[in-house]
Amino acid sequence: MGKSRKLVVVALGGNAFQSKGDRGTPQEYWANAYKAAEFISKLIEEEYNIVVTHGNGPQVGIIAEWMMLGMKQKDIPPMTLDIAGAMSQGWLGYLLQQSLYNKLKEKGLFGSRVKGVVTIVTQTIVKSDDPAFKDPTKYIGPWYDKEEADKLSRELGWVFKPDPRGGYRRVVPSPDPVIQVEIDAIKKLVEDGYVVIADGGGGIPVVLNEKGMLSGVEAVIDKDLGAERMASALKANILLILTDIDKAYLNYGTPQQKPLDVLKASEALEYYKQGHFKPGSMGPKILAGIRFVQNGGELAIIAHLENAYEALKGKTGTRIIPG
Repeated sequence: MGKSRKLVVVALGGNAFQSKGDRGTPQEYWANAYKAAEFISKLIEEEYNIVVTHGNGPQVGIIAEWMMLGMKQKDIPPMTLDIAGAMSQGWLGYLLQQSLYNKLKEKGLFGSRVKGVVTIVTQTIVKSDDPAFKDPTKYIGPWYDKEEADKLSRELGWVFKPDPRGGYRRVVPSPDPVIQVEIDAIKKLVEDGYVVIADGGGGIPVVLNEKGMLSGVEAVIDKDLGAERMASALKANILLILTDIDKAYLNYGTPQQKPLDVLKASEALEYYKQGHFKPGSMGPKILAGIRFVQNGGELAIIAHLENAYEALKGKTGTRIIPG
């Protein structure tokens, strides 16, 4: 079912769940999830097959803070970061799964076009010798003063660094993703007519030992790079990366900024090497787009969540094409 339709991997940014100014209430989460579901259901109406992935940075930070409060107030041991990532996949997957289900039901799309909506708790393999493990850079969780950070470092072995915005925060490795463990299951579900939500937050980072056994590691994978690995493995036609910026720019934030509408992969790579795209924001999105088209994808698009449909139709956003 649906094998002849184009496959789009939709990578939702953190703003898909918690916009600027939101307090993070359940009502706000549901409202934002339904906005995303409206757009995704529109694509399904137009005969696209869809796999959805999403960021989880704010939510992993919230979970880490809950854990810290529990440890301080009730002596509840904190969970490891891979478990926190799994928790966020269930949390956000549930929101999207129910929102999409209801939207598809409302539009009468079950049966002929869609069999169901399913969330897969996804593990993503990373290499145990990835250089990122020796230089943790990804900030997560709440802010501490130096005394608190030193105490937690001694007690738990966590690494802290000064945050440019003030205070100290825990930093964890952000290794490059290799492949999703559950990729064959995702592929089979798509072929059978399901809308799949998978690889949330870039996936739960796991490593393989010499016997081929899996174990989780204390790390956070970039969700856009994870989305590319999944999209390439699925042989998707389009990778649609949605964020809170309308497109990529050269010299972003300066009087000389220049919007980028269409880029060949070779041009995008040259700009990337020149340092035009910041590592914590646009950099991974551009790199994901480059990798996707280099690995056989037709088109990668970077666009604002609110303009997602227009971007897919070529009216806005940055498009990375082969060449």
